[in-house]
Amino acid sequence: MARSLVDLLTAHASRQPDRTAYRYLVTGDCDGEIQDISYGRLAERSRAVAAWLQERGLAGSRAMLLYPPGLEFMSGYLGCLSAGVVAVPGVPPQGRSQNHRALLRTKRLIADADAKVILGSRDVMAALAGMTEHLPELAGMTCVATEDIPDEAAGSWREPDLTADSVAFLQYTSGSTSAPRGVMVTHANLLDNERVITERMGHTPEVIEEYGHELFVSWLPVYHDMGLIGPVLNAVYLGVTATFFSPLHFLHRPERWPKAVSHYRAHTSGGPNFAYELCLKHATPELLDGLDLSRWRVAFNGAEPVRAATLRRFTETFAAAGLRREALYPCYGLAEATLIVTGGSVQAAPTLVESPETGPRAGAADAAAVGSGRTGPGTTVVVADPERQEELPEGEVGEIWVAGAGVAKGYWRNALATRRTFRATLKDREGHFLRTGDLGFLRDGELFVTGRLKDLLVIGGRNHYPQDLELSAEMSHWSLRPGCTAAFSVDAGEEEGEQPVVVAETAPEALGESEKIVGLIRGAIGEAHGLPVRDVVLVHPGTIPKTSSGKIQRRATRTAYLDGTLSPVCAPTSG
Repeated sequence: MARSLVDLLTAHASRQPDRTAYRYLVTGDCDGEIQDISYGRLAERSRAVAAWLQERGLAGSRAMLLYPPGLEFMSGYLGCLSAGVVAVPGVPPQGRSQNHRALLRTKRLIADADAKVILGSRDVMAALAGMTEHLPELAGMTCVATEDIPDEAAGSWREPDLTADSVAFLQYTSGSTSAPRGVMVTHANLLDNERVITERMGHTPEVIEEYGHELFVSWLPVYHDMGLIGPVLNAVYLGVTATFFSPLHFLHRPERWPKAVSHYRAHTSGGPNFAYELCLKHATPELLDGLDLSRWRVAFNGAEPVRAATLRRFTETFAAAGLRREALYPCYGLAEATLIVTGGSVQAAPTLVESPETGPRAGAADAAAVGSGRTGPGTTVVVADPERQEELPEGEVGEIWVAGAGVAKGYWRNALATRRTFRATLKDREGHFLRTGDLGFLRDGELFVTGRLKDLLVIGGRNHYPQDLELSAEMSHWSLRPGCTAAFSVDAGEEEGEQPVVVAETAPEALGESEKIVGLIRGAIGEAHGLPVRDVVLVHPGTIPKTSSGKIQRRATRTAYLDGTLSPVCAPTSG
């Protein structure tokens, strides 16, 4: 019985040392430079990193991982686990032009985790050397490029004294509604969540054999839970091959994603909803003619609201390349539950229903609530009234609460937040539940996620989900970018109360139509939701605050709006 992923890596390296564990497309293209690492080599490099850490007495301490996309991260991360060191994945610096928000996040993570060492690539170490002015936390810290740790070090590796409850790594939350917090994920949490991913996504021994062990293609950032727990670690859990390329290479040319899925005939590959929208924009007839997506069985969609319109359009467009509607796989998870909570059926198309709170909405099927599937064995989901601590009947909207072996240990060095979030109780049920902060409802055992509790707009005594307003706005004009709109409410005074504001990124070529776009947004939201919009603010692409995983930060956008720091392309228009 495996106690950790370290045990599984050791077993795979012994049984199939020459099998490719990870393949990296250096340019993002299947016909470009390719790097790969076998299970035997991965175990050797992980043990070398682990031995280096052990020899410096770092077992039990935290190691910050700052790697660019590539194979070296895998050896660094698994090296930490193999040493009994707590890994802390972070966003690597980009040199002197490093984004201020990313720098601030790195500073917070180093300080909060009390990291004693930084592991990274040679390029990252060189970049850090020139950033001590911006990151004084680096003074006195040990920094090492793991490429420079010799293979021979693996010979002195000692198996770590791990228990199921030992913390494997800290997964810092994306911070869409609050400052990032370090989620303590144990080795038992990891193994259980990998078990659930395997069960929910149909990664059976028969499927693995059918696909020749070629299971995953991924461009997702490995410092984020979806990219790490999914393709990276499920590959090690199963002993299969995963193909990766850089998120930047995907963003520059989104068509690389379906091309890689087609080329490697992968079973499982996915991303947030916006990624499917980007692919749709680049789905030329020439691209579709050259694809074969008939073996793509799990096109998972999560980490942000899953939109029915996106599912419909993606199915209709890529059906020409053999994609089946049943391959689209909405799912739900969060860092506090390690990753996956619910997932669809590999054999069934996504479920679409009307939201019980909002009823029929403009756009009919395109505005429907999308089912995120069911829990795996051993996981429990309830929808609760958090004030009354009572479970709500099926079909009623409330806060999503989760229990199971995949629920993490708590927040690192934050007992108060841990008690509030991880120790919730229900009047008629035993045990503790994780409060997700997400809203949703259950129907026939399937979970439907409707929004974030903290983002909910309460206007005139009625609840409105910001993503509903955002979808209505984005559908009103071609220039409004999917997933790049923020809706929130502001206090308009005693007589009017809370009123909605919409901030939307618009394509530069449409700036001459600003007044028309604003009018269309107002009309769309008025018609679909019966709401007058107080202000509509159009801004340049890339200016709405987002988390490291690409989620809209509505509260940060609201703060920028109130502070007057949004830099609109035209003056805000009051209703």
